[in-house]
Amino acid sequence: MTRHLVVVGHGMVGQRMVEALTDRDTKAEWRVTVLGEETHSAYDRVALSRYLTDPAAALGLVSEGWYDGGRRTCHLGDPAVAIDRSARTVRTAAGRELTYDALVLATGSKAFVPPVPGADLGGCHVYRTLDDLDRIRAEATSARAAVVVGGGLLGLEAAGGLRDLGVPVHVVEFAPHLMPQQVDAGGGEALRRLVEGLGVRVHAGVGTASLQSDADGRVVSATLTDGTVLDTQLVVFAAGIRARDELARSVGLGVGTRGGVLVDRSCRTEDPAIWAVGECAAVEGSVYGLVAPGYAMAEVVADRLLGGSGELAEPDMSTKLKLLGVEVASFGATQGPLDVVFSDPVAGIYKKLVISDDARTLLGGVLVGDASVYAGLRPLIGRALPATPETLLFGEVSVADDAQVCSCNAVTKKDVVDAITEQGATDVPAIKACTRAGTSCGSCIPMLKSLLDECGVHVSKALCEHFAYSRAELFELVRTSDIRTFSGLIAAHGTGHGCDLCKPAVASILASLGNGYILDGEQAALQDTNDHALANMQRNGTYSVVPRIPGGEITPEKLIVIGEVARDFNLYTKITGGQRIDLFGARLDQLPQIWKRLIDAGFESGQAYGKALRTVKSCVGETWCRYGVQDSVGLAIDLELRYRGLRAPHKIKMAVSGCARECAEARSKDIGVIATENGWNLYVAGNGGFRPRHADLFASDLDTETLLTYVDRILMFYLRTGERLQRTAAWLESLDGGLDYLRSVVCDDVLGIGADLDASMAAHVANYSDEWADTLADPERLARFVPFINAPGVTDTSIEIVYERGQPRPARPGELPLEVLPR
Repeated sequence: MTRHLVVVGHGMVGQRMVEALTDRDTKAEWRVTVLGEETHSAYDRVALSRYLTDPAAALGLVSEGWYDGGRRTCHLGDPAVAIDRSARTVRTAAGRELTYDALVLATGSKAFVPPVPGADLGGCHVYRTLDDLDRIRAEATSARAAVVVGGGLLGLEAAGGLRDLGVPVHVVEFAPHLMPQQVDAGGGEALRRLVEGLGVRVHAGVGTASLQSDADGRVVSATLTDGTVLDTQLVVFAAGIRARDELARSVGLGVGTRGGVLVDRSCRTEDPAIWAVGECAAVEGSVYGLVAPGYAMAEVVADRLLGGSGELAEPDMSTKLKLLGVEVASFGATQGPLDVVFSDPVAGIYKKLVISDDARTLLGGVLVGDASVYAGLRPLIGRALPATPETLLFGEVSVADDAQVCSCNAVTKKDVVDAITEQGATDVPAIKACTRAGTSCGSCIPMLKSLLDECGVHVSKALCEHFAYSRAELFELVRTSDIRTFSGLIAAHGTGHGCDLCKPAVASILASLGNGYILDGEQAALQDTNDHALANMQRNGTYSVVPRIPGGEITPEKLIVIGEVARDFNLYTKITGGQRIDLFGARLDQLPQIWKRLIDAGFESGQAYGKALRTVKSCVGETWCRYGVQDSVGLAIDLELRYRGLRAPHKIKMAVSGCARECAEARSKDIGVIATENGWNLYVAGNGGFRPRHADLFASDLDTETLLTYVDRILMFYLRTGERLQRTAAWLESLDGGLDYLRSVVCDDVLGIGADLDASMAAHVANYSDEWADTLADPERLARFVPFINAPGVTDTSIEIVYERGQPRPARPGELPLEVLPR
């Protein structure tokens, strides 16, 4: 007999509960209906701040079609508004009436807004949902400054997001130090220094007394309890959460003294048919605001609904995260009988272990500025110290088999080892698939890598089956030898004839080392499709052309030429996010004609088709902007002309912002430069795309000459050591020692290769040649650009397009073209 389960709430924990029940319910005993208040499917609220700066970030937790309308149904934007316990029914805002055999409350929490006069003014927001962040992002574009009320986890995440949007930020925390729930006073002070060093002003030990408005009812300033007045047009409340227990209260269910639906350790309320999980639940009076306890509750309820006897163990409240680029972690107790503390105020590092009074047991700890040992220390809570405290703080840690290495998903070391040794997991993605470890907050991933090593699993870095070397190793083989062809390289150091993996990689290496025109000789057969045509192939077989516009600066005359080319060749025209104009729809045989028109007007190849420098984006800087402090356009042009044509393991994007408002979005680029009144701040290894990452601050207040030297060396070191299709973000993470190691190579020249890197870049700058112009100058090279080799005068008439919004575009599959244009 099928039973009916209604889940009120479609957040992370509610979704996990349904998934856990589905995995266990092999006999299809339960039919599940989920009611979601938001119009979005369940998403990763832990990664919410990513969405503030990148609305395209993929946070969804529900795959398409998972709610099939049969065994599982989900109603979005239709919250439960009433429960009838005697009839066991739930009524929704849309008027649905659902009968249940079991009801799970997973309503989560709401943001707490302190009783501050003016908290309801325009420009005041909470930081809780995707819709909240949409509103904050929209108003940040015009805000001169922002105030974040709350200096805990969420408050610092909000501050980081606003800063990344280019808004100067103040953080107001009522407690004496930041993150009072997670770190002690020493850690809080270290965190404050690091955060303020990144440009966020911290006001600790004070509250927000009132907010003032203009005539339109919008906030214009905030007055603190110490009398300080802060200019602000945007206020974000991130001062804590309150359990969403309204439904439970309305039907007489017990609630905790500080809110939350009272449940026992099985997560059942006083009504045997009703359960509560996540932030709305008060387990024996305690509400837990982290995802790991919520997931544990979800597993317990799923077990109980199928007749099990699961109970919630004492939750692990450990946290590790990166706030404003600063690593922060706490685990177990943050205060105790004995403390072992290491503090380096200059480097911004604070580490503390809390130890039992007999100095034998680890009770907890706090890590600020360097949390590299967190993954090894957290599983040791409550266990005998395996080594001296100073060894634990700075060395390798041995973890017992039954210790949890992933607290979010309750995965032990043994679970991971079994996945490696018995289920054949040979890398981190495979471990994730087998165990779920590393799929939530990700803080245990370093430990997963260590366990792979411990189990003797060697992950090969061989480029492919034809070379037993990594890309970096092949680069050195080519650089230090006379080999300048793929055939010579594979004969000397490989086997077989090569493949689609190694051929383009070697082609890039040869191009990086100045091996001439990329389509001469056997090099032509090595190239990817785009490089082969010196243009970007589109889905209908046509190509796009992106002329270089250094720094985004362009004259009216050049704009007119681009317009004329687009008109004359009937091309779709699009302004890109990198301040370029993309012309779509050119046939292969038209490319040389288009290039000639553009080159005659002073353009050159933008090399958007290559794994090379794409663009250097800029704002208008001090030349026009009232906030600008340096000539960002001039520097962007210099950078683009210096590094144009530089072939690399992957594409490279750069940007230069003329002030801290960051209008050029430099921190989302592989190389980002932000002007200061004293020079330039250099950021490295940011990128958008499939896995967005903000760049890390590499050096501050640089003069232009030093900046160029550092960028030269960073790029050349990346060219030499990066792996195939490895963006700078992944490359930096792969370096042993990360950012500090890169600084030591570039700034301190610890490897003694600085002069060599400088010379390599100087050779690239001196030998640059425009590939479009080189092609036009040689009839043999031009012969490649015909659609039919055996009929050079015949054009391809099979391309069908339609008009949309006044421009031509490819006809979609099955779409009847409205007009087939003459080509």
